[in-house]
Amino acid sequence: MSEKQAPNGKEPDPTDPFREMRDGYLDAWSKTMVDTVNSDAYAKASGMMLNSYLSTSSPFREAVEKVMLQALQQFSMPSRADLISLAERAVNIELRLDDMDAKLDRIEKLLTKPVSTRRRTTQPLKGIKKRKGAR
Repeated sequence: MSEKQAPNGKEPDPTDPFREMRDGYLDAWSKTMVDTVNSDAYAKASGMMLNSYLSTSSPFREAVEKVMLQALQQFSMPSRADLISLAERAVNIELRLDDMDAKLDRIEKLLTKPVSTRRRTTQPLKGIKKRKGAR
């Protein structure tokens, strides 16, 4: 059997025309969809559809939330609001601990300074006069 070779030195693939046709078809659809999605009419239509969906689904969502809250209460499980409250408290505690740690570091630095560099607390501050009879 004699096999024909393409000009590039490879054997011809019988599916190449179909691949080219598929790629051309997908490119055309891609360009069309990009043009459609980037239009103002599409943006308005999708906005109206989303608004109607949200307004329609709102009562159902609220009903599901109420039922879920009641079920969680019956099972003695925390709700989303309870978990959020705990998280806020934990963050508040962490911030307070960080502040206390910073203050303790400052106190430690003051206490570990050599005696000669510490400010003497027994001497009056400049500009303040001692009262008579005070030590």
